[in-house]
Amino acid sequence: MNKRLVILGGGESGVGAAMLAKKKGFEVFVSDKGKIKEKYKNVLINIDVEWEEEKHTVAKILNATEVVKSPGIPDTAPLILQLKEKGIAVISEIEFAGRYTQAKIIGITGSNGKTTTTLLTYHLLKKAGLNVGLAGNIGDSLAKQVAEDDKQIYVLELSSFQLDGMFDFHIDIAMILNITPDHLDRYDYQFENYVESKFRILQNQTDSDHVIYCYDDEEIMKRIDNYKGIKHPFSIKTVTSNGAYSNKENLIINTNNKLYTMTIQELALQGKHNLYNSMAAGIAGKVLELKKDIIRESLTDFQNIEHRLEEVGKVHGITFVNDSKATNVNSTWYALESFQHPLIWIVGGVDKGNDYQILEQLVADKVKAIVCLGKDNTKIHEAFKGIIENIVDAESAQEAVKLAYQFGVQGDTVLLSPACASFDLFDNYEDRGQQFKKAVRAL
Repeated sequence: MNKRLVILGGGESGVGAAMLAKKKGFEVFVSDKGKIKEKYKNVLINIDVEWEEEKHTVAKILNATEVVKSPGIPDTAPLILQLKEKGIAVISEIEFAGRYTQAKIIGITGSNGKTTTTLLTYHLLKKAGLNVGLAGNIGDSLAKQVAEDDKQIYVLELSSFQLDGMFDFHIDIAMILNITPDHLDRYDYQFENYVESKFRILQNQTDSDHVIYCYDDEEIMKRIDNYKGIKHPFSIKTVTSNGAYSNKENLIINTNNKLYTMTIQELALQGKHNLYNSMAAGIAGKVLELKKDIIRESLTDFQNIEHRLEEVGKVHGITFVNDSKATNVNSTWYALESFQHPLIWIVGGVDKGNDYQILEQLVADKVKAIVCLGKDNTKIHEAFKGIIENIVDAESAQEAVKLAYQFGVQGDTVLLSPACASFDLFDNYEDRGQQFKKAVRAL
């Protein structure tokens, strides 16, 4: 009997899974409760896969042998509960793709810095001439790459949602960058549940695998000794062995009793959080025995990503910075911490259980006005009304930019760093960032 794979979600990961499943002889059905983008519909038509949009036909889903679900669908969705009740396995696209590749896997997770570190690690491996793919939360889906052009090594950015759907997937080099409260709405508002999700990245490691982790993170340190794998800690506070650390001037990678040093000034990515990201990527390079020159070059010439502390331009001496990718409080903490000049801060969107208390001191020290960009800004007003005199509301990126510009004088910075998801007013954080940039250019 043909194995029947049902895929919930017709986006990048779902369509990638459909391509791979079709190639491996599965009967495939793709179902999306929303609309499927034209480009993905075309792929499904070309490979002759049945699909539906704007509905889930339950009868066509409950007869699956196995289900691949989009990371965006919570485990508590009624359809997922029905599938589990029937004993039908529900997995992620990454888990499915992992069955069909022999590639070495570098998996990267953390509440913040995942994308930057993933891209930096990929940049490093690419520069070293390795046959490397980029996937997970970024780039083409892993399943698509395995189906069309399987690589020798993959660098994967892995969110907690993706890790929740991973069971037997094996990661050769795992990175846990940090763990701070995020997505608590998906974890019954229990931080502990979210922490457990992050640690799933280590669940199938053996004694000969590698784990690269932040020695300065309390949550990681509470649990790291319970797992297998060769440990590579990194720290900006403590001299570590078999990992990386920094003094005020240098980044030092110390693996296999060999020291490798470069000055912090040389790094392409500046700021405390980026020092951590550079250390993690640098250790991965050393674990893979890449040449020192390649590591140095990669850490000095890397170009950071769009929507992450991206300078958009200056208007009458006021600098505009797009940090739309900051979708949680901790990301925004790093952004605020990076600036010396007075800030007009644009914040808000869909709150994921945010606690703004950790931002209070930074806001008091650096922010002169707040523009709230969201449908419900009550929590932000409550959190900062005793600290900031000027707090106003905006319902579009254009309005937010105009209001922020009015508060600014020469030498100020307008920072979009929302600390929230974007779905109340925008399609996603990219759309929010693009609209912000467009509004700045229109000033």
